[in-house]
Amino acid sequence: MFTVYDPVVWGMAGIRFLSSGIEFSAALLMLYFGRVETAFKINAVLSFVGPAVLCTVTFLGLCGLAGRLSPVGLTSVLAGVALIFLGLHHLRS
Repeated sequence: MFTVYDPVVWGMAGIRFLSSGIEFSAALLMLYFGRVETAFKINAVLSFVGPAVLCTVTFLGLCGLAGRLSPVGLTSVLAGVALIFLGLHHLRS
């Protein structure tokens, strides 16, 4: 079905599959409990999953690109990720 041989791509996709499984399970738990308070708590726990997945997948991608990306390109990608977190931090304030 897929002819991808790069282990980094498989790792990145695997982490995203794991993340989607966690998200789907959380949605099912919200429906199972059927209470806003419980759904809100489950959603709060999920707020840790998203950034962790983003950081892990980005790290894997950067490791895979490290030999092929110029220092300026690598710095640009790192700055972009930093700006995402900076923007999200200021959104909460």
